Amino acid sequence: MTQKKKKSVNRTNEDVLALEEFLPYRLSVLTNLVSSAIAREYSSRYSLSIAEWRVMAALGRFPGLSAVEVAERTAMDKVKVSRAVASLHKAGRLKRKISAQDRRRSVLSLSAKGNKIYRDIIPRARHYEKALYDSLNSAETKSLNKLITKLTSTAATL
Repeated sequence: MTQKKKKSVNRTNEDVLALEEFLPYRLSVLTNLVSSAIAREYSSRYSLSIAEWRVMAALGRFPGLSAVEVAERTAMDKVKVSRAVASLHKAGRLKRKISAQDRRRSVLSLSAKGNKIYRDIIPRARHYEKALYDSLNSAETKSLNKLITKLTSTAATL
C-alpha cells in the first residue's frame, strides 16, 4: 500500500490566525476569567448570573433606567437584559413601574431586597478589583486605564 504524500503548504502570517495572540481573543479570555471569578462568589451566595449582577450594578448607580438604557450602559444584548430584568423582578430584587412621562416606558430600580444584595456585593467586587490592580505598579495601572479607554473608543468606532 502506498501512502499519499501530503502536500506541503507554505503559509504566511496572513494565512493563519494565531488565536492565542489575537487581541480580541485575548481580551475576551481576560474578560471571561475576571467576570467568572467574581461571579462565582455572587452566584453561590445570591444565585445571581453575570447579566443579573450587571443589571443590578447599573440600577444601583443609576436608578430609574429603562431596560433599553440598562443595555446601553452595560453594553449587553437587549434580550439578555430583558431576561435578567424578568428574573430579578420575579425574585423581588427589582421594581418596575410605568413612567409618568411616557406610559410606554418601564422605569426600573432595585427593591429593598435588591439594594441590600447590591450593597453587600460592592465591597467584595472592590476587593477583587484591588487584587487585580495590586498585581500592577502605579505606572502600569495608569497605562492600563489609558489603554482600555483608548481601545474602547477605537472599538466603538469600528
